[in-house]
Amino acid sequence: MTVDLRIFTEPQQGATYDDLLAVARAAEDLGFSGFFRSDHYLHMGGDGGVGPTDAWTTLAGLARETSTIRLGTLVTSATFRLPGPLAIQVAGVDQMSGGRVELGLGAGWFEAEHTAYGIPFPPLGERFDRLEEQLAVITGLWATEPGATFSHDGTHYPVTDSPALVQPSQRHGVPIIIGGGGRRRTPALAVRYAAEFNAPFMAAPDAGRLFERVRGVAADAGRDPGSLTCSAAQIVCVGRDEATLRRRADAIGRDLDELRSNGLAGSPDEVVEKLAAFEAEGAERLYLQVLDLSDLDHLADIADGVLHQLV
Repeated sequence: MTVDLRIFTEPQQGATYDDLLAVARAAEDLGFSGFFRSDHYLHMGGDGGVGPTDAWTTLAGLARETSTIRLGTLVTSATFRLPGPLAIQVAGVDQMSGGRVELGLGAGWFEAEHTAYGIPFPPLGERFDRLEEQLAVITGLWATEPGATFSHDGTHYPVTDSPALVQPSQRHGVPIIIGGGGRRRTPALAVRYAAEFNAPFMAAPDAGRLFERVRGVAADAGRDPGSLTCSAAQIVCVGRDEATLRRRADAIGRDLDELRSNGLAGSPDEVVEKLAAFEAEGAERLYLQVLDLSDLDHLADIADGVLHQLV
């Protein structure tokens, strides 16, 4: 099996920068290929603990305090930031990391976090229009040659004669990740702008149908379907015995039987079998959602029992 494994965190549930740094360093030391975080400003269940941290502020810090692991968002909300400043921000973090950053970008969906922090939340159709323009602006700025300027005649984000001076370290720009279950616009945007398409939190056969659809859109558009990495995101709960599994499930407020049915939960061998099902459906990469950031032994158990079976 050759599926790539990355660690994915949800800091809005209550995590400090130091918590994220500990997980990122552990993930790097244990051999995971990436450390990703959500981009949310409000918790979903619970009390939010210490409160939210900003995704790109924390990734900038992690860029200087790690050395090999890939870093990014799954996913940044297009409603939170203007595309020009976001392009500068992400390019700067990419420079700080030596070219290890990836940008997951989505339309935004969690209305409560917008109202909680005074962020406009337009209707869904407009959010997708804004996402499409953001992708055009960000990739256009990154593709601008030295000495040239970039302009975009957009409805929401018109840009005029930008010098586009801040460029990512990665030669062809920061890889973009687009995901979701949309049947029309999401695959089209992924094929046009993304290096990776992500199927979040769904069963392997459902993810496979999404992969087949987006690869079909790629073929119709004249893009090599194999040039688009297909990935999935799943909650993970691994333990070598039932007592450990139940303790870890209880720690994140989830029922173990439900996790076994709807996530990557079980013994290392059980989880490897579940990963094989995703790989059979076309997934080349899995993002393992780790919710208890204080349990670094969990990461070690995943690495020892699961990751080491894949290499």
